[in-house]
Amino acid sequence: MDRPLGRRALIGQTLLGAGLLAGAGACTATPAAPATPAATPAAGGGTDPAFDPADWASVRAQFAMDPAYAQFAAFVLAPAPAPVRAAIRTHRDALDADPEYTPQGGQSPDQTVREAAARYLGAEAGGIALTDSTTMGLGLLYSGIRLLPGQDVLTTEHDFLATHEGLRLLAGRTGAKVRKVRLYDDPATASADRMVSAVKAGLGPRTRVVAVTWVHSSTGVRVPVRAIADLLAEANKGRDERDRALLCVDGVHGFGALADGVADLGCDFLASGTHKWLFGPRGTGIVWGRAWDAVAPVIASFSEASFAAWQEGREPAASTAELVTPGGFKAFEHRWAMAQAFGFMTAIGKDRVQRRTQELATRLKAGLAGIPHVTLATPRAPELSAGLVCCSIEGVQPFEAVQRLHAGKVVASTTPYNPSLLRFGTSIVTSPEQVDQAVKVVEGLR
Repeated sequence: MDRPLGRRALIGQTLLGAGLLAGAGACTATPAAPATPAATPAAGGGTDPAFDPADWASVRAQFAMDPAYAQFAAFVLAPAPAPVRAAIRTHRDALDADPEYTPQGGQSPDQTVREAAARYLGAEAGGIALTDSTTMGLGLLYSGIRLLPGQDVLTTEHDFLATHEGLRLLAGRTGAKVRKVRLYDDPATASADRMVSAVKAGLGPRTRVVAVTWVHSSTGVRVPVRAIADLLAEANKGRDERDRALLCVDGVHGFGALADGVADLGCDFLASGTHKWLFGPRGTGIVWGRAWDAVAPVIASFSEASFAAWQEGREPAASTAELVTPGGFKAFEHRWAMAQAFGFMTAIGKDRVQRRTQELATRLKAGLAGIPHVTLATPRAPELSAGLVCCSIEGVQPFEAVQRLHAGKVVASTTPYNPSLLRFGTSIVTSPEQVDQAVKVVEGLR
């Protein structure tokens, strides 16, 4: 070139020439699903059911699940409600008809999704990275976090493989020591005070990362994230900014089930898939953060800043959520439909969703606790649990229990831990009658 192009023109020319216009953010997704009842075209003709967010029967009707079964495993690979399915169909069919399809609008679809997620979390859109899952989000964090010599990492014995493996790999690359604390011995009697005290006891003067899980997938215990954040805020007083302990949270079993936003939690990073309790498109997720300068990107971003730096022969500036968001071709029909998932849950109301989830969980725990051959593992107190309810049945292995429950038209799951437990998840697709059905079938398992 005799003369350099302006930055925006350069980016637009490059993305268009590479066939990346849709994926790199030069178009906009359709807006979030309306809160008012509406019927949308369904696959194979007909329409999806009208949506009345104030009516729980109408909410459940938005899902295409088999009504013959009481569904307590919807959080595993969550079904999408009608507005999300309709958005996926729209984008998928348009892309199949025209590979250069771009939704109409004035901003990028990624930005539309970030803004929808930010409204839901009470955050700024610039703090949100887009991922494919909780595991990817945690991997981006623990692969990219910058550690100085002598800094260490603190986690718990109760976290999932994604956290433990991510930190093991971090230790292998950096030599940092990773320590694990035990938050409780018996999950049913877990207490917020003991959990906070355990973290406090494990904290060192050079602890840089504190990695915890909001709701344990192993037991259903809900960790007091806000109290841990307050503890770290006190511990960080007087520390150099580069030595400040960062609170990183695997939020997947709280995100969408509980109403807390990032200001309520007080953490530094929150990673979650949006295809579980939020009932968003499968293969989607987010990481929210407020300390992105502490994280180096580990996968090339397709952001404008990344392309501009590459084409101008320089490194990008300080890390941002957008720079940490992995580039590449995605299942764009799913990513672009994330906004409808946030809109769907917002229409119902985050507080109403939490109340419903916990009321059903409380009902289920009460029923299971009344069965002599059942041992409840999840705390009875709502403030120490969310929608997961875990238990064991005397003389019946968890996998066998799942099979026998299925024969009784109740769908449950097992925890992927050793030892394993029988696990239920109460959610917006569950009714009180189905909770009672599950209790009755469990009572007959001997």
